Amino acid sequence: MRSIFRGAAALATAAAAVVALGGAAQAKPAADWAGCPSGAVCVYPQNQNPAVSPSQIFYSYGPHNLSNQYGWHWVLNNQYGGATASLCTGYDGKGCGAAFAQQTGVWADLTPINSITLNRP
Repeated sequence: MRSIFRGAAALATAAAAVVALGGAAQAKPAADWAGCPSGAVCVYPQNQNPAVSPSQIFYSYGPHNLSNQYGWHWVLNNQYGGATASLCTGYDGKGCGAAFAQQTGVWADLTPINSITLNRP
């Protein structure tokens, strides 16, 4: 089991790494972005920088468990309508850090991250 301290440090790092990569928030669907389809949250392979081709794509609201995700990854939120996403140290959306807005991404160490939530607006 991963230590709580390491998970908290990783979430703090991820929250600090939030990068506004898109324009102003819009209610209409976004265009595809770095291979991430409109309406999705995408995880890219380890150390793929810049983000080009996602290895995981999530569309539905709620938690999505991760496995075998280690090291640094881009996670892009290409949702619309005010939907956010969060990185969580626990499975099933437990222990989530600060949500990041649509049309933004985080460069995060996913080693302590066990799930991602897609949050309704």
